[in-house]
Amino acid sequence: MNLPEKNIPVHHLTSEEFQLSTLQTGHPENFNDIHRHNFFEIIWFGEVQENSSLELDFESHKLRNGQICIIAPGQVFNMKLRGEKGYVMAVTREIFKEACAIESILTGGTIPFSLDSESEKTCKSIISLIEQEYHGPLRLDLLKTYLRAFCIIIAEQINLQDSLQKDRQRIQELIILIEEYYTIHKDTDFYADKIKISSHHLNDIVRLSRATTVKKMIAQRLLLEAKRELSFGALTVKEVAFKLGFSDASYFSRFFKKHTGQSPDGFKSGNG
Repeated sequence: MNLPEKNIPVHHLTSEEFQLSTLQTGHPENFNDIHRHNFFEIIWFGEVQENSSLELDFESHKLRNGQICIIAPGQVFNMKLRGEKGYVMAVTREIFKEACAIESILTGGTIPFSLDSESEKTCKSIISLIEQEYHGPLRLDLLKTYLRAFCIIIAEQINLQDSLQKDRQRIQELIILIEEYYTIHKDTDFYADKIKISSHHLNDIVRLSRATTVKKMIAQRLLLEAKRELSFGALTVKEVAFKLGFSDASYFSRFFKKHTGQSPDGFKSGNG
């Protein structure tokens, strides 16, 4: 639904620089169909319903328990509350900029993201302190300090999840590259150069996500193709070796036996 900007109401922070409320109270000025803010809003969804979702810049995001969303000034936001529980912090641009130094959040907020259990525990403690202060002495400097602590923790989570997303993309890229080049390039450096990271970093990513190494991934692909050719092809062992990029048939035989426990000839006759 593309509404002209002038028709989208803008909500303002009026009497306070910092407001804390809960989703249970369902502040009508914060959740009233489609709207924009002239301030930053941090929403922490403690408990959501099965069909809970929000719209941010006309894109719908399904919600899960414990997720946090940061809405930047000017972003178009829409959510109908259905009994969700959680916290809402409305913060002026000036205060939020003091608390959070991540440029991407300052300019575009964040879509809903999750916290790991340790970070969630820490953030719960910080929110509890914010709540006590907000409903008690209301010392703005102390609220700013707590908010900064909260932002440090969630920024770490955002950076970590961005990093994991990049790593998943790199693994996909590596799989595609191996499929294309495994018979020509059998060294990790080639693939690392193509992905534009160091060999050490690439191996770290592969080790963490797949519990293996780049070299072993290439070897597995070579073995799969070797077994296919030896089982169903009409090529000799020597021809299979050359087809798979081995300059020496005896080296191919050693490679095959090391990984399978069988010689290529033995495997071929056993599957012939």
